[in-house]
Amino acid sequence: MSPSIMTSERIALGDVTCNNVGQLRKLNQVIFPVNYGDKFYKDVIEAGELAKLVYYNDVCVGAVCCRKETHGDETQLYMMTLGVLEAYRKLGLGGRLLKHILEHASEYSSINLHVQITNESALSFYKKNGFEVIGTEKDYYKHIEPRDAYILRRSL
Repeated sequence: MSPSIMTSERIALGDVTCNNVGQLRKLNQVIFPVNYGDKFYKDVIEAGELAKLVYYNDVCVGAVCCRKETHGDETQLYMMTLGVLEAYRKLGLGGRLLKHILEHASEYSSINLHVQITNESALSFYKKNGFEVIGTEKDYYKHIEPRDAYILRRSL
């Protein structure tokens, strides 16, 4: 059996529910320098296929959370978070989460997100996956330094 087949068999996606949203909250506290409030988690529970947990060997190690946004007559997808615990990066988990979102994004014109300007690994990941930097937003982050973020977009 090839290593890639073995790796993919260890990866599973799961829904975010009332019963496991605490796990998502804990993951986000470890992965991201931003604290997300109760409204974020309430919305994520209702996001359906636009929010998923990723498991590696039955251990929850990452997640993706998106929301729909309407700008004029365009419906876009905004990726609020996509993250994997550091020890589990480079195993294809982030790519698997992104692939899932892309499979459920046919009704959207694009996927947009923000990345802190110093987060080179995230920037590299998104560029490798077809996103481009379309601008910089000053003071996007209120409680972390640096406050500026790149705005990324992938047209669909």
